[in-house]
Amino acid sequence: MAMAGMPGDQDGSMAAVLARLEAGETVEAADLEGLFAFARDGFGTTTLGLVWDRVSLEAVSAHLDIDDRHRQPYGIVHGGVWCSVVESLASVAAALRVAASGRFVVGVSNSTDFLRSHREGRVVATATPIHVGRSQQLWQVVLSRDSDGAALARGQVRLANVDPGQVGS
Repeated sequence: MAMAGMPGDQDGSMAAVLARLEAGETVEAADLEGLFAFARDGFGTTTLGLVWDRVSLEAVSAHLDIDDRHRQPYGIVHGGVWCSVVESLASVAAALRVAASGRFVVGVSNSTDFLRSHREGRVVATATPIHVGRSQQLWQVVLSRDSDGAALARGQVRLANVDPGQVGS
């Protein structure tokens, strides 16, 4: 499928990554460095500290190292951080699935369950599709402690696939 023009992709590097994904490849962190879709994700990368590890059309993985910005007054990670990580991974994963067609995605619902408390250390997150349809997608995201693999939270996000022509001014 021909790649649609992507806003902000002046040098075509994101289009090249999308072509690799469409061919079934997994793209590792080193090849994501500096790409506008990841570098300009100010909330996920700057505010939360997400580091994108690898992407494919079947899974997206990232990690974050917990620090004071993530903790609520009792010293454990704030539940809003988990919700935000779930939303960020699901949104990127879903966007990659429709980018080649020129469409984009918008979140419709986010349901995140907090399974156990966490204070410090690396957390890994992986998004996988539950359903990828013509008009919507449903992605599950699991956040786990890197040290022992214990699940900390899990969430699912439903997203609408949107044609740019459908968006009003």
